[in-house]
Amino acid sequence: MSATRAYAAQASDQPLTPFNFERRQPRPDDVAIEILYCGVCHSDLHFARNDWGFSQYPLVPGHEIVGRVTSVGDDVSQFKVGDMVGVGCMVDSCRHCQACADGVEQYCLEGMTMTYGSPDRQDGTMTQGGYSDSVVVSEHFVLRMPEGLDPAAAAPILCAGITTYSPLVHYGVKPGHKVGVIGMGGLGHMGVKLAKALGAEVTVFTRTEAKVEEARRQGADHVVVSGDDTQMEAVAETYDFMLDTVPVQHDLNPYLATLKYDGIHIMVGLVEPIEPAIQGANLVFKRRVLAGSLIGGIPETQELLDFCAEHNITCDIETINIQDINTAYERMEKGDVRYRFVIDMASLKD
Repeated sequence: MSATRAYAAQASDQPLTPFNFERRQPRPDDVAIEILYCGVCHSDLHFARNDWGFSQYPLVPGHEIVGRVTSVGDDVSQFKVGDMVGVGCMVDSCRHCQACADGVEQYCLEGMTMTYGSPDRQDGTMTQGGYSDSVVVSEHFVLRMPEGLDPAAAAPILCAGITTYSPLVHYGVKPGHKVGVIGMGGLGHMGVKLAKALGAEVTVFTRTEAKVEEARRQGADHVVVSGDDTQMEAVAETYDFMLDTVPVQHDLNPYLATLKYDGIHIMVGLVEPIEPAIQGANLVFKRRVLAGSLIGGIPETQELLDFCAEHNITCDIETINIQDINTAYERMEKGDVRYRFVIDMASLKD
């Protein structure tokens, strides 16, 4: 066991505070990692406040982890002390079901083990995340950080990046396709960068004029203000794909109408019931597909990291100290971040 310093939520209505706990002794297939940076995902806020009803406390959030290997187990062959590595949203799965065999461990038929807030498959203790100075993870779920990627700006690739990259690749986005990206937050701005790098013509859909220039700065070819009926009518039956990153309930029908026949609307942000209801005609009469996607498997996440290094893609971040995490949560609720907070874990030493 190793003493670990962290920040944790002790209850749903309490701010995150300093917390000390013991990480497990490394197993033969484990990699021990000194955490250098950890991204702050909106899911962290949901878990800390038990918005989804299954959080267990104390809870150390954080699943966008970049750090340096400090030791490896006897059976580890892919990593060595000193390597720069990453850990994303999951740290284990059953490893024998069809989904795991296919390299999409996030869809493990027995359920993936999340980086925090899940019982460890071997000893039953609750996993604790990256708002801490170290972590111990099975080699299979550790990712190699390519040279040339800024480690702080690369941390959100492990969630925001893979969440948008996986569906774009799975559904076959390639040069010549027209892709709409709904929303310009942490997920949306990565979706724009990645879709452009895949060769697509990209349009950002935003509710406000204020984000038009920002969307263009991120690389969007076009911007549509979705509250403007004239602009929406002008792009009817235009797009091959719609990447929907909005995490709150919103009307999908106007966006479905912008898809060509056989167009695909991909949900990556909303996990609540869809409201208002979808008009069946928007799907049936154009053979459109409404799909969902959850992060990505380990092989695909490594593929993404290498792709980002090749194309010089990182997340736009604001680096913070761990002592400012509660203020960061308040700002995140207000949408006051462009586009991801990343904690410099050196601040934990203070």
